[in-house]
Amino acid sequence: MSKPTFHGYRRENGRVGVRNHVIILPLDDLSNAACEAVANNIKGTMAIPHPYGRLQFGADLDLHFRTLIGTGANPNVAAVVVIGIEPKWTGIIVDGIKKTGKPVEGFSIEQHGDIATIAAASRKAKEFVQWASELTREPCDVSELWVSVKCGESDTTSGLASNPTVGNFIDKMNEWGATTCFGETSELTGAEAVCQTRGATPEAGAKFMKTWQAYMDEVIEPFKTSDLSDSQPTKGNIEGGLSTIEEKAFGNLQKIGKKTSYIDVLEPAEEPAKGPGLYFMDTSSAAAECVTLQAAAGFVVHLFPTGQGNIIGNPIEPVIKLTANPRTVRTMGEHVDFDCSGILRREMNLDQAGDGLIDMAIRTCNGRLTAAEALGHREFVLTKLYRSA
Repeated sequence: MSKPTFHGYRRENGRVGVRNHVIILPLDDLSNAACEAVANNIKGTMAIPHPYGRLQFGADLDLHFRTLIGTGANPNVAAVVVIGIEPKWTGIIVDGIKKTGKPVEGFSIEQHGDIATIAAASRKAKEFVQWASELTREPCDVSELWVSVKCGESDTTSGLASNPTVGNFIDKMNEWGATTCFGETSELTGAEAVCQTRGATPEAGAKFMKTWQAYMDEVIEPFKTSDLSDSQPTKGNIEGGLSTIEEKAFGNLQKIGKKTSYIDVLEPAEEPAKGPGLYFMDTSSAAAECVTLQAAAGFVVHLFPTGQGNIIGNPIEPVIKLTANPRTVRTMGEHVDFDCSGILRREMNLDQAGDGLIDMAIRTCNGRLTAAEALGHREFVLTKLYRSA
């Protein structure tokens, strides 16, 4: 397959997006209603409600700020209205997004009330959405594309076909200079030693192992007397034929291909800084949490192989669903963007499946709505580290 191009929106900082959202972003849970009211007033905008943002501290607060700033800074976002209950923390989000050069304005509800805040924010949102509506796409090299990957509801077909299809995609995109990312720290348990060897340098491999061990120390060791069997593997995984976390982990690892090595390990929602290449991000294996963190790190398209079927979407990063399970294609076809079950029927080979997924990704970059977008799936789930103060 020859190196493709796509048409994207070039932002003020040089990054390229494939969507042109104007978002109404709440700093905290108290501001959700005001944000949704603004989005209801101004067509073409999108509110992104969430349940956190009050009495957080330390690393948890840092992650909250990093995720919200990264969400607004994502190249798929043209402009942002931020609403918070008080001005100081609202200003932190506004100032962080402002570094990208894109239009952003913040409003606080304290000493103004909902009605006045909604009115002022609606006026600014109208200005932003009319401005964004005149932005145009331009031809872009695929080396400017940032793609994240995660799998969900895995079964035997995942490790045999859909995950290797993503791996084929990653190998080809890596050769073309794209920036890619995988995660799911817990779901590499059992394959962690092999994953360490896939680091581009000994330092990258050691950094991965340190990240994985921190998960073991925090989650597994303190609760090793508890029954975690419903979590890893899940009931759906077991129904699909995966009896151990090791089977799941080695299937998961297929998503990074045969030739590509990861060049660095990222904190949750951390933007890559070492240039093009494959990155590992420390994320939960929960679908919405993982995609939210990767979108906040700046990734603009997401690949989501599934076995038993999954409905996940994201407000700002289009999620491309693929499966190799013919039953899932039959029973949940409205959620499937790319059917690679032909691999198991020997009607297509892995190289052809990878090329087909690249074609689907380019079509999505050029404006095709994913199944999740068409069905209105906008799952946005923040990762919380601690209980609130």
